[in-house]
Amino acid sequence: MEKTARLVNQFLAWFSVILSVVLVICVVWQVISRYVLGAPSIVTDELARFLFMWVGLIGAAYATGAKRHLAIDLLLLKLKNTKKQLLEIVILLTMCFFAGYILIYGGSQLAWDTHISGQVSPSLQIDMGLVYLCLPVSGGLMLFYLIVELIQKLTSNSNNLTSKD
Repeated sequence: MEKTARLVNQFLAWFSVILSVVLVICVVWQVISRYVLGAPSIVTDELARFLFMWVGLIGAAYATGAKRHLAIDLLLLKLKNTKKQLLEIVILLTMCFFAGYILIYGGSQLAWDTHISGQVSPSLQIDMGLVYLCLPVSGGLMLFYLIVELIQKLTSNSNNLTSKD
């Protein structure tokens, strides 16, 4: 499971870099076309917005997998042993709920409803449901990482309990 998580992490790192490079190219071209050529490119403006959404959410999933996400650990630093381990599990379960309910379920509903409505982007003519797929995709990736971490915590906790006996 950990090997799979590392492979997914490597893929997400490269995918995020590629999306970021394309995003920078779009923004640079937008600036050049607007200020140098005097004719702003509408396509790159729209594409940059969509790429920004994907980079942000896929980057958040990557940060979750790399355990580099934003955390306020003031209470966690004060606790020790069993209470600390229990709080870590509660935090992971809360994050699983967020990833599952908000991102996967809510994001899927948004993507599906937008797709069914037939909404397309103005200049690229992309199905907006595809654009909003970044929500359930990132939520699924986050949930995967969180479940791997939860399994690691639970197995290390059970190993710690059996080694104390």
